[in-house]
Amino acid sequence: MSLILTEEQELLKDSARSFVADNWGVGELRKLRDVRDGPGYDADLWQQMVALGWAAIPFPESCGGLGLGYAELGVVLEELGRGLVVSPLLSSVVLGGGAVHLGGSEAQQQALLPGVCDGSRLLSLAYQETPRHDPYAVETQAVPSGDGYRLAGRKVLVLDGTAADLLVVAARTAGASGDRDGLTLFLVDPTAAGVTVKRNVLLDSRSAANIELKDVEVGADSVLGTPGQGAEILDEVFSRAAVALSADMVGGIQESFDITLEYLKVREQFGAKIGSFQGLKHRAARWFCEVELSKSIVLEALRAIDEGRQERAELASACKARASDAFRLSGKEGIQMHGGMGVTDEADIGFFMKRARVSELLLGDSVFHRNHFAQIRDF
Repeated sequence: MSLILTEEQELLKDSARSFVADNWGVGELRKLRDVRDGPGYDADLWQQMVALGWAAIPFPESCGGLGLGYAELGVVLEELGRGLVVSPLLSSVVLGGGAVHLGGSEAQQQALLPGVCDGSRLLSLAYQETPRHDPYAVETQAVPSGDGYRLAGRKVLVLDGTAADLLVVAARTAGASGDRDGLTLFLVDPTAAGVTVKRNVLLDSRSAANIELKDVEVGADSVLGTPGQGAEILDEVFSRAAVALSADMVGGIQESFDITLEYLKVREQFGAKIGSFQGLKHRAARWFCEVELSKSIVLEALRAIDEGRQERAELASACKARASDAFRLSGKEGIQMHGGMGVTDEADIGFFMKRARVSELLLGDSVFHRNHFAQIRDF
């Protein structure tokens, strides 16, 4: 299959690009950065996105979704990434909603996913406990208590955790930290007794939370999937999320390249446009190649998810590794080609560098994913 968008996907792409151009700019990100309370995103803008059906894209029609696929969701995410838009699309739809869709019972899906689709419910996945992505390094304990469980532990880097109406928490019902077996996913009310949520603002102005769980009581009906087999759900959720995040990153990679290319055409030094300098031409050409390669592998990985291909997990890791490296390169080259002004607050390019640094580490950096790819291939 050729790596081009269908006619319907092109129309969706044009619609998303127009929406971002009309409703968001880096100036809006500057305003959001300076707000230290609230949900961590523009709630009105999010409701407009929901009204366009974007939150419903990957879910079946039986749960209030549009019954489309990740290829369509990726188109939207790429355009949001171009504008550095801050929204809970990744946290609520891909991570939290994805966990319910993949692991929840029919009753849980019917109770929760329609709210995710219509924007009335925000979910967030609380799994990380270490400074870097390590999906099985879970020490949070869930022990039987009456007819349910009692949870105790801590989570970090919970995307949009302060705005979430419901948390999907990974806890250990058996085994030790690092074991794949023994993980269980629980639905937890963030306002329940024993839950403490503290908001943090990341380098790129997105919101995350640190969460403490102190003897939090949950019922048996709060379990997603089979107790002790939560990794089966998490593995697929993380693969999909890595590709979805990569689509967002590709948007940032493309836009930072475009911004810098235009700057090379107008900035003069020594009586000539700096874009005419041979050294910068070579660097821009290499950058362009990275942009195109990243776009291709992201589209291939998105389609692999929709088609249920067996190699989708290794494609996801290859995709995130390349996007992480390419976005890091984009941030570095964009700043260097802009010169000293690139790191000032007046220049937009610096915001792309910050987004690159955060996105690179979310859901595993290139080192993690190269190692994961090697493990899948039994290298």
